[in-house]
Amino acid sequence: MPVIETNVVDIKDIGARARVGSRALAKASTHAKNVALGYIADALVENTNRIVEANEKDYRGASDAGASSAILDRLLLDAERIEGMAEGVRGIAALPDPIGETLEGRVLPNGLRIAKRRVPLGVIGTIYESRPDVTIDIAALCMKSGNAVILRGGKEAFNSNSLLASLVRDKIEEAGIPRDAVQFIESTDRALVGQMLGMKEHIDLMIPRGGAALVRRVGAEATMPAITGGIGVCHTYVDRSADVDMAVDIAVNAKISRPYVCNALDTLLVDSAIAPAFLPKVVSKLGEAGVELHCDARALSILGPASGPAIIPAIDDDWGMEFLSLTAAVKVVDSLDEALEHIETYTSGHTEAIVTEDYSSASRFQDEVDASVVIVNASTRFNDGGQFGMGAEVGISTDKFHARGPLGLTELTSYKWTMQGTGQIRE
Repeated sequence: MPVIETNVVDIKDIGARARVGSRALAKASTHAKNVALGYIADALVENTNRIVEANEKDYRGASDAGASSAILDRLLLDAERIEGMAEGVRGIAALPDPIGETLEGRVLPNGLRIAKRRVPLGVIGTIYESRPDVTIDIAALCMKSGNAVILRGGKEAFNSNSLLASLVRDKIEEAGIPRDAVQFIESTDRALVGQMLGMKEHIDLMIPRGGAALVRRVGAEATMPAITGGIGVCHTYVDRSADVDMAVDIAVNAKISRPYVCNALDTLLVDSAIAPAFLPKVVSKLGEAGVELHCDARALSILGPASGPAIIPAIDDDWGMEFLSLTAAVKVVDSLDEALEHIETYTSGHTEAIVTEDYSSASRFQDEVDASVVIVNASTRFNDGGQFGMGAEVGISTDKFHARGPLGLTELTSYKWTMQGTGQIRE
């Protein structure tokens, strides 16, 4: 599938058509939106072979170009992942429609009835890298929340994204929703990213999904509001009162279930009182999975010289590093206070976890840690829209305005005030 040249892509026209599509979609019934989502889910399954074939072209191209294991893992689509995408779309269809919900209402002393009602944002722009599943997640969430969307994927997934976007556009049209409500930029030219970031008149919110460089660029250049958080530096602190076996299971899952994603464990903090019992067990399990551990001097002294080639001394740059690989840092601390201080210094505000049997430690951790999701006795991998019951997510925000954590349906809405009177005039 050839890449379309930039000179045939009129990005301003794309924006204008998305704006028109957003007005029609905002008026669509819940039934129509759910029918469209059902058609999309069915089309994913029915076209599995076509999707896999397109994805194989992308995967081979990225592999030949020397893409990292993290990029290749995010890029891959197989039958299982495609079925998971379809289930995610069906899950979104099953969720309550947020549009039109009355958030609050009251009658003023003068008899005026006022209410706050949930409405779509309008047009969502998204620039994303590597992950073709984002095409479906974001399109489906925007569909259900009544927002048009402009999709700009990375060059490494162009064939996959183009086919997926085409299926979505065809299926929403079959359901009676204008296909222009979903736009895909059929070009890999980087210059179009800058043009897109300048389209304030057409795009109401910009959401980047990718590495730190992309997020920083969007934050610096976007002329419209943008959600520019999302970098994940995730810590798990093993408190002195933790159940050792539980802590091992949690740490291993947080690191190896999908090591290339933003909610994977990066730094393991271990209380010195439990470190002699915990560290050899967790290091053994992580070592079996091929994890390279960058350990501070205290952790190395506990593990001893026979700890293996995958155990190396940590350096200063390891603290606060989002590894996105089978790598983690390990530090021994003397107290909850020291763990909290370390997290405050190095957190990205994404996901932080504690393993403890002490209620006061758990309460302090949840009260004092400043992150989008703070977890007690579970894996950091649960910071995920699907796990939260959102069906999917358009991203995980570490910003505090306008939304934080997994961005689902309600996070893609705004509100308006409505007022009903009986002839009142202001004195």
